Amino acid sequence: MADYANENSGLTTSRAKPRSRKWLWIGGAVAVAVILAAVLGGVLGSRAHKNNQDSSASGAAADSGPSPTGEAAASQAASIKEAIGLFPTATNSQYLLPLYPSTTNTAAYTTPTFHASTNASLAWPKDSFQPSNPQPTSVRPDRPRLIAPSYKWNALPDLIKSDPYLKFWNDTIFGNATQYFGLEPVQYHLDGSSGILDNAREIKMRVKAFAYAYRMTNDTKWLDRTFSELENAVSDSFGPSGTDKWNPTHFLDTAEFTAAFAIAYDWLHDAWSADQRSTILSSMKTYGLEVGLDAFSNSSTGWWANNIEGNWNCVCNSGLTMGALAILEDDTTGLAEQLIAKTIPNALANCIWAVSSDGTWSETANYWYFGTTGLAEMTASLLSATGSDYGLLSTNEHLELTGYYHMYVTGPGSLFAYGDHGPNKFSTTANAILFWGDVLNHPEYMLFQRDQHDAPEPNSMFWYDPSVSGAFWDGLALDRFFDNSTDQWGAMRSSWTDEDALYVAMKAGTLQGHQTHNDLDAGDFVIDALGTRWAGELGSGNYLSTGYFSSDDQDSQRWLYYRKRTEGQNTILVNKANQLVSAHPTVNHDTSGTAQGSSTVLDVAQDSTAYFTADLSSAYDNVTSFKRGIRMINGRKQVLLQDDIDASGDIMWRMHTNATVTVSGTTATLTIGDKKLDLSILNAPSGVSMSTGPAVRFSDDPALPAGESDQENPGVTVVMISLPAGQYNLQVLFNPQWSGMSASDFVTPPFVAVDSWSLTSHN
Repeated sequence: MADYANENSGLTTSRAKPRSRKWLWIGGAVAVAVILAAVLGGVLGSRAHKNNQDSSASGAAADSGPSPTGEAAASQAASIKEAIGLFPTATNSQYLLPLYPSTTNTAAYTTPTFHASTNASLAWPKDSFQPSNPQPTSVRPDRPRLIAPSYKWNALPDLIKSDPYLKFWNDTIFGNATQYFGLEPVQYHLDGSSGILDNAREIKMRVKAFAYAYRMTNDTKWLDRTFSELENAVSDSFGPSGTDKWNPTHFLDTAEFTAAFAIAYDWLHDAWSADQRSTILSSMKTYGLEVGLDAFSNSSTGWWANNIEGNWNCVCNSGLTMGALAILEDDTTGLAEQLIAKTIPNALANCIWAVSSDGTWSETANYWYFGTTGLAEMTASLLSATGSDYGLLSTNEHLELTGYYHMYVTGPGSLFAYGDHGPNKFSTTANAILFWGDVLNHPEYMLFQRDQHDAPEPNSMFWYDPSVSGAFWDGLALDRFFDNSTDQWGAMRSSWTDEDALYVAMKAGTLQGHQTHNDLDAGDFVIDALGTRWAGELGSGNYLSTGYFSSDDQDSQRWLYYRKRTEGQNTILVNKANQLVSAHPTVNHDTSGTAQGSSTVLDVAQDSTAYFTADLSSAYDNVTSFKRGIRMINGRKQVLLQDDIDASGDIMWRMHTNATVTVSGTTATLTIGDKKLDLSILNAPSGVSMSTGPAVRFSDDPALPAGESDQENPGVTVVMISLPAGQYNLQVLFNPQWSGMSASDFVTPPFVAVDSWSLTSHN
């Protein structure tokens, strides 16, 4: 296969010297500065202001007496939506996650439910376009036909008046559109072999905002600004002349440009002049659809057409499908029909299988955003335009689980962001789970995503069902484990709604088959507590580095870079060597099954616990046996990490943190701001030592490719525990220093071999 170095654009607008970031930013929102400017708009300010008022309303409602149940509860929750407003009281400025009030307001925080039957005024009207025999080339008679048909646009103004989320999102979209309006059209920037993906996605983001603003106001300034953006993207000054203007050698770029032009063409179809419509259509055909048709028979530009490992197939098929649907009946060459005949079966054979049998996305937690956005936009457009999804929603029966993957991989200190975190997101959001929530009947997905910082954008206005009510956390288990052999990971927490909650996640899984976006990281873990992340991820390296995407073979140059090497992960090193890509871990896990109730205040029982263990022996040379386990103890207030290892080489335990670390013997105190976490080795074995160091390559690591330098990791400290070759049971105890908890409230767990762990083994 062709070198993947052309796979994605980078972290910043200029890639000559990529900016380094601490893991707490990388592991959180990707390209925070871009997202803040491009997606949030006034979120941090206006949301906080709105909810300062809403908090008192929530508190008042909490004292209203016994709550009804079932449909009556859902109806009551819907009836007090305006009084409550948005559930969060603010957005955390560090991790961009919602903050919830401390309340037992069961009148609003009820079981997730759709209830259109008794609250018709809060629901979308029924679509009159319901073909008895849908065909992918037979489209609805009216426009728009992509994502949001006219009946939804017509109903939206009244729904905005009655739903606080739709009102907030609408205001934010207009705020963003106003910000983009004053900017120059996106300037062409070829990011080396990574292409012009940032350009494409930024233009798509702007076009959606401008087109939305025009359809909601009929103000022609938005129409004119949309056309100036489109016109610039096909001008002589924008890239090369000829059919490679949208860079089909890195076909993600072509697909995203095509999607942007398709939305502009379709959403604003009746507003364009004949000349403008002709320009948009001919440009989309020349630079997008015609080269797209060629890609299906060209292994260089169309390698993604036979790939089930991630986002490429979804994004490429989505852009081409949207473009084809947009021009159906306006173009008489048959191009659209030829494309649709290829994209739908190709996505069915590839894209949908990037979701594993447990719902996990095959690449990484961040690449889930790109792939599922593409799949959702493709599916939503087919449903809207033709009346069917043609099996995209049902062929992979596990697709409906992918919303849980995203929810559980999100901790109070941001994502468990293992592997590469990807390029600037721009028009890519997590709003696909609004769509899955709607069409696959998972109201908890919708209720979770509506509170997130990336929710306010045009797709969410139409994928959100305002008849939903309740709280996503009501009845939701604190723990979930994902067993697919490619993934194998688990997440455990002490609350869904407390920003200070304890959150632990650990992974095993194979080290190949992730579209070369993974790290050599079997046994990697993260820990959140006290409103911050204590053990975290470094994220992507420089995508333009030599050999970064060369392969996932053992001798790949990718594994020369610190952020991808085993030493750059929170796991065990043996003889300072990388893990083996042939690793095939096995896992075990259990949970007390604790679920949160309707209250945002959760009093966890003392015996509530969960654990995740993995046999990682196959990931190492010079290892006879290695079992790693992590668990919550003492009513989910402490964390125990244990390594039972027998190795013939030097052993090094490693953890990356942004904390200031003070080591004293076999204990360490980690400090971030005014928060502290104590780390200690229990029953310290002979020969053990604890130390700290910078997050840099070892001096005796294999040399980097000629001319390359490693990505810097300023502000990141590595806590290291070193042992000579031998057989050990290494227990590391993490004690977050909770407010109001004295030293005597902490427990020292007994030693139990990892293979003998149970729910009661550490009582």
